[in-house]
Amino acid sequence: MNDLLKQIHEEASVFLGKGQVAQYIPALATVDPMQFGIAICDANGKTYSYGDAETPFSIQSISKVFSLTLAMHMHGDEIWHRVGREPSGLPFNSLVQLEHEQGIPRNPFINAGALVISDMVESSFASPELAVRDFVRTLSGNSEIRIDRKIAESEYAHRARNAAMAYLMQSFENFNNDVEKVLMNYFSTCALKMTCVELAKSFSYLANKGVNITNQQRILTERQTKQVNALMATSGLYDEAGRFAFEVGLPGKSGVGGGIVAIVPGVLSVCVWSPALNATGNSLVGVEAMKILTNHIDWSVY
Repeated sequence: MNDLLKQIHEEASVFLGKGQVAQYIPALATVDPMQFGIAICDANGKTYSYGDAETPFSIQSISKVFSLTLAMHMHGDEIWHRVGREPSGLPFNSLVQLEHEQGIPRNPFINAGALVISDMVESSFASPELAVRDFVRTLSGNSEIRIDRKIAESEYAHRARNAAMAYLMQSFENFNNDVEKVLMNYFSTCALKMTCVELAKSFSYLANKGVNITNQQRILTERQTKQVNALMATSGLYDEAGRFAFEVGLPGKSGVGGGIVAIVPGVLSVCVWSPALNATGNSLVGVEAMKILTNHIDWSVY
């Protein structure tokens, strides 16, 4: 496995320098784009890594999976009355469908859907951002994982579009809590800083029928685990989800911090990170590394 990761790293490294880091979040615009790490957590809980896999980075929208998991645990199937399960086919921060579909977001991974999920988490915990933080600490086995306040505040300062979504959903009675408070908690969870190794461990429950490899704790039922993996497969990489399914063939979730997590059910969870993004807002090197990985080992859920 170590030799395989080294080979993937070498082959994907030719794409370094060809993307651009996220510019609309000032705190992310200064991140070195030449970093690249990859980590795998197998079915026995053993981790393998190469490159910058121990460097913490802002997980951004990868956190949406953790928030969704908490919401599913607390609210069960009720959440699907407020958020859909269909791909959007539009950019992750689009407002177009939200107006036409009367405030019901297409899925929990576009920004509007993630805000509804954050609103549900807000209703369930006294301190939602700390609930998500503590959840990932448990999943990863690292009690030192933290929220980067500088990044959270930077995102909050540039919240206009996300605020527009939240207030629009509120006008359709699909938002129950104070918008500004939910926004701050949403940005705080996006600003969690984790490494590739920590994320690979944290996502192990989605490769293990809902049970966390680190501590053998059941996180989701088998049915719910299949649902989350299905949503990642159809919507985890926004309007590049179809191409990712076609070329990689695994459920995945990306973030504009440059991370991508993918699942091989029953086998492993994998995280790649490289900050420079492609035109659709996903890690350019990360997508290429995932393609190389599945080409080498012929893993696909299809």
